[in-house]
Amino acid sequence: SRMMSRTCELTGKKTIAGNSRSHANGATKRTFRPNLHDKKLRSETLRRDVRLQVSAAALRSIDKLGLDTYLLKADVSKLSVPMLRLRAEVEAAGRRERT
Repeated sequence: SRMMSRTCELTGKKTIAGNSRSHANGATKRTFRPNLHDKKLRSETLRRDVRLQVSAAALRSIDKLGLDTYLLKADVSKLSVPMLRLRAEVEAAGRRERT
């Protein structure tokens, strides 16, 4: 069930439309695509790998915070459905570890 739209599963960044501008300032429609990569990232809390389509910007944040912390801090409205499920799992596992 891999969602293969051109959307980052963590930041919600997606393709947007704009114009190419020539030197004469003429406009031609074009698309701006997010810098997406298919990655397998480790959830330390769940001790397993997760496959996701993620933007370079999100990857840099994950390098700093780790995937689990990123998910818990993320704006829930921007997460894909599979990432929301993963976030819930991480949250639950985190609660189990603390008790």
